[in-house]
Amino acid sequence: MTTLRFTESNPAPDIAADGHVETPDGFSVRYARFRADANPVKGTVVILQGRNEFIEKYFETISDILDAGFDVVAFDWRGQGGSQRFFRRIDSGYVDSFEQYAIDLDTVFEQIVLPDCRPPYFILGHSSGALAALYTAPAYVNRIRRMVLSSPFLGLPASDFKHGATRAVTKMMGFLGLGNLYVYGGSAARLRKPFEINPLTSDSDRYARNTSVLAEHPELAIGGPSASWVSAAFRAIDVVSDPEHMARTTTPTLVLMAGAESVVSNAAIETLTTRLRSASLLTIDGARHELMQEADIYREQFMAALLAFIPGSGAEPGLPAAGSSD
Repeated sequence: MTTLRFTESNPAPDIAADGHVETPDGFSVRYARFRADANPVKGTVVILQGRNEFIEKYFETISDILDAGFDVVAFDWRGQGGSQRFFRRIDSGYVDSFEQYAIDLDTVFEQIVLPDCRPPYFILGHSSGALAALYTAPAYVNRIRRMVLSSPFLGLPASDFKHGATRAVTKMMGFLGLGNLYVYGGSAARLRKPFEINPLTSDSDRYARNTSVLAEHPELAIGGPSASWVSAAFRAIDVVSDPEHMARTTTPTLVLMAGAESVVSNAAIETLTTRLRSASLLTIDGARHELMQEADIYREQFMAALLAFIPGSGAEPGLPAAGSSD
């Protein structure tokens, strides 16, 4: 029996397998694996979703990647989507540390990607998923050929004072045992904004599609970020911004930035990309935060950049060539 949720407005690609894997620290993480018809296949793309996202939201993008000749693996981070939550009654976006996300990714890689998916391997990360990709990148230098990062969460689009105040307040809330409380946004129901004021996409049809999935399957939704989650994100940003960590992040990386961004800090993205020797930056002018959910005029630019950057030349040392059956 499948773990995925289907709606009429969100057609699913063919599913090779889905279910749950258990992490070493006891969390049940939902995954889905999709297999391309191409022969030979170009490799496998592992999707690292953003906060408050879920596998079903990526069905359209997964279909496009399959059509381009890649296999795909997607999964829900612990605490969101169809994976195990931290609390029974609270739907706040919660995590203690990005080390827990690192455990989720390693579990999926060891139990699903390596035994069942065709190399070479690529990462496609969005927002906080892109931050998780950068956080774990040094550990995957010999496994991941290339990374594509969409609107990475590397800071808030706020003044230095507000940024610093948010960091201090969320850290103090955790110290006082209040880490599971919302920082902003509130419950999942309160988080659903009318299309006209949403900061995520200018495409009304895709916005309605994603909203309808959650309306029919509210169990997939979570509310605003908790103090603990925000504090963990700040600590992860400190790690990926550290010169020693960046020196060990050598995987070729394409960063795509939304020109009309209002959810994450474009200035922080530009700063880190400039300092990270393995990365290059492309701005999609006029686009909002969710590039894969945007209007065609922006989304097509994103997909073209993604598929031009992978699978790469095969020149990366220590990695199998595209189309390899090893």
